[in-house]
Amino acid sequence: QVQLVESGGGLVQAGGSLRLSCAASGGTFGRYGMGWFRQAPGKEREFVAAINWSGSSLYYSNSVKGRFTISRDNAKNTVWLQMNSLKPEDTAVYSCAASSRYSSGSSAVSSYDYWGQGTQVTVSS
Repeated sequence: QVQLVESGGGLVQAGGSLRLSCAASGGTFGRYGMGWFRQAPGKEREFVAAINWSGSSLYYSNSVKGRFTISRDNAKNTVWLQMNSLKPEDTAVYSCAASSRYSSGSSAVSSYDYWGQGTQVTVSS
Protein backbone atom coordinates (compact mmCIF):
# COMPACT_ATOMS: atom_id res chain seq x y z
CA GLN A 1 0.00 0.00 0.00
CA VAL A 2 1.32 3.40 -0.99
CA GLN A 3 0.73 6.46 1.13
CA LEU A 4 0.98 9.91 -0.46
CA VAL A 5 1.19 13.14 1.50
CA GLU A 6 1.03 16.54 -0.18
CA SER A 7 2.32 19.79 1.21
CA GLY A 8 3.10 23.31 0.05
CA GLY A 9 -0.35 24.69 -0.65
CA GLY A 10 -1.49 28.07 0.57
CA LEU A 11 -2.76 31.51 -0.34
CA VAL A 12 -0.90 33.47 -3.01
CA GLN A 13 -1.60 36.54 -5.11
CA ALA A 14 -2.14 36.27 -8.83
CA GLY A 15 1.18 36.12 -10.63
CA GLY A 16 2.85 34.43 -7.69
CA SER A 17 4.37 30.99 -7.31
CA LEU A 18 3.98 27.93 -5.14
CA ARG A 19 5.80 24.61 -5.03
CA LEU A 20 3.79 21.55 -4.07
CA SER A 21 5.46 18.42 -2.75
CA CYS A 22 4.16 14.87 -2.61
CA ALA A 23 6.03 12.42 -0.40
CA ALA A 24 5.44 8.72 -0.97
CA SER A 25 5.93 5.80 1.37
CA GLY A 26 5.08 2.13 1.53
CA GLY A 27 5.76 1.19 -2.07
CA THR A 28 8.38 1.11 -4.80
CA PHE A 29 8.16 4.74 -5.80
CA GLY A 30 10.50 4.43 -8.76
CA ARG A 31 8.10 2.06 -10.52
CA TYR A 32 5.09 4.35 -10.46
CA GLY A 33 3.83 6.87 -12.91
CA MET A 34 2.86 9.97 -10.94
CA GLY A 35 0.28 12.65 -11.56
CA TRP A 36 -1.10 15.87 -10.15
CA PHE A 37 -4.81 16.60 -10.34
CA ARG A 38 -6.97 19.40 -9.02
CA GLN A 39 -10.58 19.91 -8.08
CA ALA A 40 -12.32 23.23 -7.66
CA PRO A 41 -15.62 23.54 -5.77
CA GLY A 42 -18.51 22.26 -7.87
CA LYS A 43 -16.23 20.96 -10.61
CA GLU A 44 -14.90 17.60 -11.68
CA ARG A 45 -11.38 16.54 -10.80
CA GLU A 46 -9.10 17.52 -13.65
CA PHE A 47 -5.68 16.50 -14.83
CA VAL A 48 -2.83 18.94 -14.28
CA ALA A 49 0.46 17.14 -14.96
CA ALA A 50 2.03 13.69 -15.07
CA ILE A 51 5.49 12.20 -15.13
CA ASN A 52 6.76 8.78 -16.04
CA TRP A 53 8.72 6.51 -13.70
CA SER A 54 12.14 7.88 -14.66
CA GLY A 55 11.19 11.52 -15.04
CA SER A 56 12.08 11.53 -18.72
CA SER A 57 8.53 12.09 -19.99
CA LEU A 58 6.33 14.94 -18.81
CA TYR A 59 2.71 15.72 -19.63
CA TYR A 60 0.67 18.85 -18.95
CA SER A 61 -2.85 20.06 -19.44
CA ASN A 62 -3.20 22.94 -21.86
CA SER A 63 -4.33 25.22 -19.06
CA VAL A 64 -1.03 24.95 -17.16
CA LYS A 65 1.48 24.28 -19.92
CA GLY A 66 4.32 26.78 -19.78
CA ARG A 67 3.49 27.80 -16.21
CA PHE A 68 3.73 24.57 -14.18
CA THR A 69 6.57 22.07 -14.01
CA ILE A 70 6.39 18.52 -12.66
CA SER A 71 9.51 16.75 -11.46
CA ARG A 72 10.51 13.81 -9.29
CA ASP A 73 13.41 12.40 -7.33
CA ASN A 74 13.16 8.64 -6.90
CA ALA A 75 15.90 8.63 -4.29
CA LYS A 76 13.75 10.94 -2.15
CA ASN A 77 10.41 9.27 -3.00
CA THR A 78 9.06 12.70 -3.86
CA VAL A 79 7.31 14.41 -6.76
CA TRP A 80 6.94 18.18 -7.03
CA LEU A 81 4.73 20.60 -8.88
CA GLN A 82 6.27 24.02 -9.40
CA MET A 83 3.51 26.50 -10.16
CA ASN A 84 4.41 29.91 -11.58
CA SER A 85 2.33 32.80 -12.89
CA LEU A 86 -0.63 31.60 -10.87
CA LYS A 87 -4.11 32.74 -11.81
CA PRO A 88 -7.33 32.87 -9.77
CA GLU A 89 -8.68 30.03 -11.90
CA ASP A 90 -5.89 27.81 -10.56
CA THR A 91 -7.64 27.84 -7.17
CA ALA A 92 -8.44 24.24 -6.21
CA VAL A 93 -7.49 21.32 -4.01
CA TYR A 94 -4.43 19.72 -5.58
CA SER A 95 -3.82 16.00 -5.16
CA CYS A 96 -1.01 13.76 -6.22
CA ALA A 97 -1.61 10.23 -7.43
CA ALA A 98 0.44 7.11 -8.15
CA SER A 99 -0.17 4.52 -10.83
CA SER A 100 1.23 1.01 -10.62
CA ARG A 101 -0.33 0.12 -14.00
CA TYR A 102 0.90 3.10 -16.00
CA SER A 103 4.55 3.71 -15.19
CA SER A 104 4.59 5.95 -18.26
CA GLY A 105 2.20 8.37 -16.57
CA SER A 106 -1.35 9.14 -17.59
CA SER A 107 -3.84 12.00 -17.74
CA ALA A 108 -6.78 9.78 -16.79
CA VAL A 109 -8.08 9.72 -13.23
CA SER A 110 -8.93 6.04 -13.62
CA SER A 111 -5.29 5.17 -14.32
CA TYR A 112 -4.24 5.93 -10.76
CA ASP A 113 -4.38 3.54 -7.83
CA TYR A 114 -3.29 5.69 -4.91
CA TRP A 115 -4.22 9.25 -3.97
CA GLY A 116 -3.10 11.77 -1.42
CA GLN A 117 -5.48 13.77 0.73
CA GLY A 118 -4.89 16.98 -1.19
CA THR A 119 -3.62 20.45 -0.41
CA GLN A 120 -5.54 23.70 -0.91
CA VAL A 121 -4.20 26.30 -3.31
CA THR A 122 -5.95 29.66 -3.32
CA VAL A 123 -4.97 32.40 -5.75
CA SER A 124 -6.33 35.85 -5.03
CA SER A 125 -6.88 38.47 -7.71
